[in-house]
Amino acid sequence: MSETASNEIIGTPKPTETVKPVTSKGSAPAFFSCWDMHSYYGESYIVQGVSFDIRQGEVLALLGRNGAGKTTTLRSIARMDSPSVSHGEIWLDHKPLHNMSSHEASQSGVALVPEDRRIIAGLTVEENLVLAQIAPPIGWSIERIYEHFPRLAERRNQMGTTLSGGEQQMLAVARALARDIKLLLLDEPYEGLAPVIVHEIASIVDSIKKQGITTIIVEQNAVAALRLADRAIILDMGTIVFDGTAQEVMDNEELRHEYLAI
Repeated sequence: MSETASNEIIGTPKPTETVKPVTSKGSAPAFFSCWDMHSYYGESYIVQGVSFDIRQGEVLALLGRNGAGKTTTLRSIARMDSPSVSHGEIWLDHKPLHNMSSHEASQSGVALVPEDRRIIAGLTVEENLVLAQIAPPIGWSIERIYEHFPRLAERRNQMGTTLSGGEQQMLAVARALARDIKLLLLDEPYEGLAPVIVHEIASIVDSIKKQGITTIIVEQNAVAALRLADRAIILDMGTIVFDGTAQEVMDNEELRHEYLAI
């Protein structure tokens, strides 16, 4: 196998390479980028050559119909055991995530808040937060989290799994912020929530944006996600069909109808 071919294999370090940040549309260097990413669940080819980049502090809405590959893209970035990323490069703040395990990616600042929230049974709200800080890197203090999530402060001694769906979503996001994160990945944060709670979660995400935390949000409620986002990417059948500003999607009825059914 040639040196060039071997260097393309995921997980193979490139010892002589110096990292050159991708430039986003002629502007600031990209803080996060993925290049030609291909991901599989078993024999199912889901993510098919996805490439995009994000500047630091941006909120990106990753949109598409069910089955377009949105959650698979998030899980690939977070370096979860499943799906399998067979090819491509993933960079965060000049670090090669594609060479890392999920644990190593987490230590490098990636936080995935999955759709099922993964609240730990048998622990109170506060114990869920404290457990997130059992090892470095530590992010927001518990006191700071309670300032931004007053509902959680009120319920700090309540078992996490007995919270309402919206409160569990708040706890899942707060637990991510308890770590020192650089990239927040939100998978369907509004799923199954009442409109008033959706508005509250959106306000929290907006406050996170103001803290300068780079965020990718996957959400079937495309309009709600677009209102929060700076940029939007639309996936269809595992490939990118649109990459531009959130406002462009809001203004393009034909695009929304074809790929988002809104």
